[in-house]
Amino acid sequence: MRYMNLMLEYLKNYVKSRMTYRADFWIEVFSDLLQQGMNLVFILIVFQHTPLLGGWSQSEVIFVYGFFMVPYGVFSTFFNIWNFGERYIVKGEMDRVLTRPAHSLYQVLLENIDPPSLFGSFVGMIVMAVCWMDMGLALHAVDVLVFVVLVIGAVFIYGGIYTALSALSFYSDSPTGIVPLMYNIQNYGRYPVNIYNKLIRFVLTWLLPFAFVGIIPASYFLEPKEDDISRLALLTPVMGLIVFSIGLTIWNRGVKRYRGAGS
Repeated sequence: MRYMNLMLEYLKNYVKSRMTYRADFWIEVFSDLLQQGMNLVFILIVFQHTPLLGGWSQSEVIFVYGFFMVPYGVFSTFFNIWNFGERYIVKGEMDRVLTRPAHSLYQVLLENIDPPSLFGSFVGMIVMAVCWMDMGLALHAVDVLVFVVLVIGAVFIYGGIYTALSALSFYSDSPTGIVPLMYNIQNYGRYPVNIYNKLIRFVLTWLLPFAFVGIIPASYFLEPKEDDISRLALLTPVMGLIVFSIGLTIWNRGVKRYRGAGS
């Protein structure tokens, strides 16, 4: 309850500060939605030249992208730590965080919370709903529960990977360039993994499991295209717990290694 109350206080402060500059708030929302819209346009252009992509139809691929948007929006809201190294290590703000009686990662996440990113999740659910009706899929009560569990699992995968990458700043003050690279790699998870060669497919499934934030969990709700993918869908929350545990462990070890910003 203490941590929940702490989150509410941070949210209140966020609303107070952002409503002072309301135009900036809506510009940020619009820019995020525009970026997602451009990705959808790219998919539509691809299907102007081919009726199927790895055996998947246009509606199915767009459905997968819609699912991909949901956990990504939640992740971007609560794990907005792209500039962690520069702000907290180089500029020394981590010293302030460590003087407070709450877990350091939790504080950093709340200080950088970005609720406008949730609009992307809402749009993703709308995209899924439209494709769901277009494909004539049956909706069962259990599907809603499974959807929530799969989204949470995907968010934890995102969170674990980027927490681990941010924690590398405890070991090196210099920018590594890994985060932009990882951002590009994650986009491969929104397409059918069978269009890639075996090596890339293995990497996206087991080493950098971005396939578990898009194509694999989304396949649970579609007509099975590949038995392997359908069977892996329910492993998404398990993979999320594993990846986030690894990321949190790397973070905690990094905090213990941290010696402050003093010269």
